[in-house]
Formats: sequence, structure tokens, C-alpha cells
Amino acid sequence: MILADFAKALGQVGDPRFRRVMWWGVGLTLALLVAAYAGVLQLATMADPGSVSLPVIGEVTWIGDLLTWGSAAMMLFFSVFLMIPVASAITSMFLDDVAQAVEDRHYPHLPPLGRQSLWDAFRDTVNFLGVLIGANLLAILAYVILPFAAPLIFYGLNGFLLGREYFTVAAMRREGRAGADAMRKANLPQIWMAGVLMALPLTVPLMNLFIPILGAATFTHLYHRLAGTALDPRG
Repeated sequence: MILADFAKALGQVGDPRFRRVMWWGVGLTLALLVAAYAGVLQLATMADPGSVSLPVIGEVTWIGDLLTWGSAAMMLFFSVFLMIPVASAITSMFLDDVAQAVEDRHYPHLPPLGRQSLWDAFRDTVNFLGVLIGANLLAILAYVILPFAAPLIFYGLNGFLLGREYFTVAAMRREGRAGADAMRKANLPQIWMAGVLMALPLTVPLMNLFIPILGAATFTHLYHRLAGTALDPRG
């Protein structure tokens, strides 16, 4: 059923409104990653000693090039992990638009809703990012103690957090915070699994650029399926 939700989200990529939001999300994701790389590159430039004289070898002038290429390789590696918090930020910014596009096509019988305020979206984003970053920092200890289980811990933890965030934001539009929390607790295994299935492609370079928006659409379908509102035959 979760894969069916994702298939519906993927099938709406051709919708002009959905596609516009997707490209905005991809552009913002790239901008955030480029900004992060610019910061790392600046630190590498500041650490460049210019040239160093070594015994036997003599003067070495390629340390700056090594730091530059090393920073690029490091950012490519860390972008795998950066995409998890980036995805959470993009969800809060674009979920209203994505969910509305999904509902207009698949659930047109539902009454229209007002938009979430920018302040509420910002507050929720900051709160979740704090939880996400804190949990992953604490998980580093588990990675060190259980290195062979590190992938399971990473995907299990971030799948739980992403599923919790995406479903709560999607459900809050129609259920309110208390109703969304109740639905999430009642359907935790399915929501957790959906979060894990989202976390997996988020660690695949290039593919992960499109996952935040597709994830928002998928969790919108998941919410409506669990809420029993998919009455339209096209849903």
C-alpha cells in the first residue's frame, strides 16, 4: 500500500502545478548544498598554508589543490547525510502546495483549507531540525559501538524521524496537531516503514534531489488512506 501511495505521487509529476513546486524544491535543495560547500571551501582556503618546505622533497605548493579537491570529495560524501535535514526543511516550506495539488486531483470532494502561517511552518521546521540533528549526534556513539549495525541504526532512526515529521505535517492540515499525533501513534509501524523507504533514496546522490517533494505527496496519500477520505474513484 505504501508503494501504491508513492506510485500515485510519481504519476502526478506531469501536473504543471506539481512540477513547478518540484523544481522549486530541487532548486532550493541545490542552493542549500552549494551554500554548504561554499562554507567548507572557504574553511579549506583559510587552512591553506600556500607552500611548505619539506626535508628531501623540498618546497610543496600543491597543498591548496589537495584541500580544495578534498573538500569537494568530503561534501559529496556528507551530502548523503545533509539531505535528511534538507528534506525536512523543504517539507515544511512546500507541503501545503504539494498537498493541495494532490488533493485537487485525487480528493476533489474535500473542502478547501486555509494555508499554514509562515511563522508556524518556520517554528515547526526549527523544532524538528533540532530533534533530527540532536538524535543523529547521539547516534554517532551507537555507530562507534556497533559499527556493523550502523546502516540499520541510521535508516531506522531517520526513517522514524522523517515518517513522524512528514505524516504529522500532512495530517495536521485536516486533523489539527492533536488529531495528527493520535493518528500517527495508531499507525506507527506503517508510518515508520514509509519513513525508512523515504530515507533510503535520500542517500542516493541526484535521486535525492526529487525525494523531498515526492515524499510530501506520498505522505499526503498515506494520510488520506488511513483517514478513509479516498472516496474519489481516481484516488
